[in-house]
Amino acid sequence: MRRDDRDDPFDEFFRELERMMNDVMGPEGDVHIEQGGGGGTGGTEMHLDVHETDDQLRVVADVPGVDKDDIDLKCDGTVLTIQATGTHRDYDDQLSLPARVDEHSANATYNNGILEVTFDRAEDASDISLD
Repeated sequence: MRRDDRDDPFDEFFRELERMMNDVMGPEGDVHIEQGGGGGTGGTEMHLDVHETDDQLRVVADVPGVDKDDIDLKCDGTVLTIQATGTHRDYDDQLSLPARVDEHSANATYNNGILEVTFDRAEDASDISLD
């Protein structure tokens, strides 16, 4: 059963932390701290951080206790799906990305329980000239 985020005693803390990180990073990036991901369909909730720059979007997820080969990632350009199976817990979460990304540019690393996925931002729509 998924808990109601409105009852989260740390919600105000994370909002303030996000505001302070945005102040520190200035115009170079935008930090979004996601608690429990973006509405997973089951399994253990994971902590997700999303970092934005003008050119890239980076998702960092805590996925302890699983092997690299047991992590399955999918992205359609707007939603990142993370599924992982470990000996003691399973993870299944979907994150709605704050910007459209080029899913073919994805680069993922997993080290000591930390999953990091980096995407290039998708290019803006191009103008179509009339003949």
